[in-house]
Amino acid sequence: MNTAVTNAPAPAQSATEPLRVTLVVGSNRHGRFGPVVAGWLLDRLRDRDDLVAEVVDVADVDLPTSFEPTPEATAALSGVTPKLARADAFVVLTPEYNHSFPAGLKNLVDWHFGEWRAKPVALVSYGGMAGGLRAVEHLRQVFAELHAVTVRDTVSFHNAGASFDDAGTLRDASGPEAAAKAMLDQLVWWGRALREARAKRPYAG
Repeated sequence: MNTAVTNAPAPAQSATEPLRVTLVVGSNRHGRFGPVVAGWLLDRLRDRDDLVAEVVDVADVDLPTSFEPTPEATAALSGVTPKLARADAFVVLTPEYNHSFPAGLKNLVDWHFGEWRAKPVALVSYGGMAGGLRAVEHLRQVFAELHAVTVRDTVSFHNAGASFDDAGTLRDASGPEAAAKAMLDQLVWWGRALREARAKRPYAG
């Protein structure tokens, strides 16, 4: 497990400077629907002047479940860890597999520790009738253990496949758009507050 990154005081930043947010796409299953939802989410993130987004896709990261620091694992982490470390906040996108979130997402989370600490996490889910909400509730417990703060509001897509057309456009965007705005507003509030706190003093845990 990578525990090298700490929350040392960061250089002073303006309270209104955009937050660096990393979108974590949490599915690597064959035939996954995640990229469709991720594309919609990225548009919402990029529409805002208070956020600057980049992406970590679990499907592009080959990390062993043994946590052995092999050369292959080190190479994989070199493309992922910096994106998590420099983020002020996260949006984690998850499907629901068997009432929880995917193993690949858990593995990515578990390879890191300090990168999550004292930072806010917004959760977006998709699935069938439950819309992935059971996966979200499990992720809240995981991120609490990592000293991250999950924001209250979420965005969930029930029967996600039917919610988007073949071009990846939402058939009815009004509800998700409103939910995304509320969630991202909360993420920005927490992101700014925690960024300022980390800059003043390291988080001791």
